[in-house]
Amino acid sequence: MGRGKIEIKRIENSTNRQVTFSKRRNGIIKKAREISILCEAQVSVVIFSSSGKMSEYCSPAATLPKILERYQQNSGRKLWDAKHESLSAEIDRIKKENDNMQIELRHLKGEDLNSLNPKELIPIEDALQIGLTSVRDKQMEIWKLHKKNERLLEEENKQLTYMLVILLSDDLYLPDTIYIYMSGFTLRFGYPQINSFCWNSIIP
Repeated sequence: MGRGKIEIKRIENSTNRQVTFSKRRNGIIKKAREISILCEAQVSVVIFSSSGKMSEYCSPAATLPKILERYQQNSGRKLWDAKHESLSAEIDRIKKENDNMQIELRHLKGEDLNSLNPKELIPIEDALQIGLTSVRDKQMEIWKLHKKNERLLEEENKQLTYMLVILLSDDLYLPDTIYIYMSGFTLRFGYPQINSFCWNSIIP
């Protein structure tokens, strides 16, 4: 004895409605998967329950955006306005640029080079050579600045040392009441450096 026909109308009992939804949803997704595999069809199914929960299936060789794009082209219906299409194109462009930059960065790090031919390796070598030259130029600039500062310090220390020698020489007449005070007499870059010195006259 065959099953009787089921009247297609809303199921009032919430529990029965949820059970029926779950069974039918699984059946639809199963059929979509079968026709996709058996017939090499591109299928996409999106189902929303009454509570708003989404279920979906898409053929392995396709994506929902691509299927919707084909639908728009074949049906002549506009699913998105010009503003959204322009935004979508801009996002795709940025993603593509980002992917290319990631690939270039890996190549500059010496990664994934086996897939490149000799002609593609030339600009990578040139970029690395330019970067190396820039680094060396910066190092030379810093070294020259350091040497210049070193020479200035040497000259300053020589002058201070000469002044100290003159003050302490026997040829300079200093009264007994004059005392010389030196502070911070150190060596820097192989030369004596005087941070400060002064003399005070003490009158009995």
